[in-house]
Amino acid sequence: MLLEKIKTPGLAHLSYLLGSGGQAAVIDPRRDCTIYVEKARAAGLEITHIFETHRNEDLVSGAPILANMTGATVFHGPNPEQPIVYAQTVYEGDCFAIGQLEIRVLETPGHTDDHLAYAMFDSAYPDKAVGVFTGDALFVGDVGRTDFYPNRRKEVAGLLYDSLQKILALGDQAIIYPAHGAGSVCGSGMAEREFSSVGHERLNNPRLQITDRDAFIDAKINENHYQPPYFRLMERLNMQGGDAPPAIMRPRNLTLAQFKDSDADHIIDIRETMAYASGHFPGSMSLPVSMIPAFVGWFVGEGERIALVAADEAQLATAMAHLVRVALDDVVGGYVGVVAAAKQGERLQRIPMIDTHEVNKRLNGNDTDIDQKNWVLLDVRDADERAADAIKDSEHIYVGHLNERWQALDKHRHYTLMCASGARATVAAGWLASQGFDNLDIYLGGMEAWRHAKDTAE
Repeated sequence: MLLEKIKTPGLAHLSYLLGSGGQAAVIDPRRDCTIYVEKARAAGLEITHIFETHRNEDLVSGAPILANMTGATVFHGPNPEQPIVYAQTVYEGDCFAIGQLEIRVLETPGHTDDHLAYAMFDSAYPDKAVGVFTGDALFVGDVGRTDFYPNRRKEVAGLLYDSLQKILALGDQAIIYPAHGAGSVCGSGMAEREFSSVGHERLNNPRLQITDRDAFIDAKINENHYQPPYFRLMERLNMQGGDAPPAIMRPRNLTLAQFKDSDADHIIDIRETMAYASGHFPGSMSLPVSMIPAFVGWFVGEGERIALVAADEAQLATAMAHLVRVALDDVVGGYVGVVAAAKQGERLQRIPMIDTHEVNKRLNGNDTDIDQKNWVLLDVRDADERAADAIKDSEHIYVGHLNERWQALDKHRHYTLMCASGARATVAAGWLASQGFDNLDIYLGGMEAWRHAKDTAE
């Protein structure tokens, strides 16, 4: 008997392979899905069932691709918006045998209308569920977001509350297997740990401590969540069925001449933020490889062509995997060698870093090196961070919202970008630089440095 978790880095997506008696099932496969076939075959299992907990918003489902590879049947919940064309619809109470294991369907709407949980039983010990695949209904330390139906906010929050009661009714012994871990955009309060039980969550999950349905609804509708534009693309592909990923999951290597002639819609520098700030190609934006899953969908649209700038080949391969999983993979190639280009006389741009002392001087009007009237300290953290603590007289635009709101900014003004430490501020500054802003700097250390200076002074 086999049950293995397969984690997708960056997206913090969790999928599962389970098997018994020569059969195997996959829960919520990702787009690059050869890994499931390889692991099943290594264990002497045949994939016969593919279960989806819901229509994903943050990545392309690999279910239709894996079905074509294996002949397995895809099972999905009832979707009132549009049928999932590649799946067979299942309902509350449907059961499936995977060798000695039994999978029982629970309808658990709230996060999405089509959401299902799958309770897992061992037929040799049938009294209570061994575990439950909770999708985006219940996480370790959090519950699913309910902001995808803005005109039905209270209704869907109430549906999630009811769905959670179904999961809790399985018993404290049941192990939970969620579809995401910490770092996912599908929840903000997830624990770093990716293992838990219904009983542990009942005792410790903050949202499950709210036992009054109306109070739970109020808490959910007052949460702040962001929806990158690429979510709409994921929703469409996950109803229609996305294409198989590229056969080669690595961009082609570009010479400097090929890179300069690539005519890409976006030049994305995936090196670390300090490397980008120190010297980058004009017109390029900063998106460190580890930040691609969280932010590329804000700035790159469907069908737009991408050229990558990397420090090494490993970065290019990782970036390509991240892009494939969100179907923003029209990559013309990758260039490695910014330093070599500089040695050949290529012009590079830089974005200065400033510290707390310099920010204080500007806030107090004591910096004679800049035009104080045209200076803006622009905070690009999220709304919850901003509400918890902010620097007086700073302005606020969430980093993702700069994808459109940059057009309302005055390119003649001087912007200092800040976040919690400096990483998102560099992404924001890089995006503005790629749109023609040239009077920029970055508050290195950001809010953490500001608080430290304040605590030290006290």
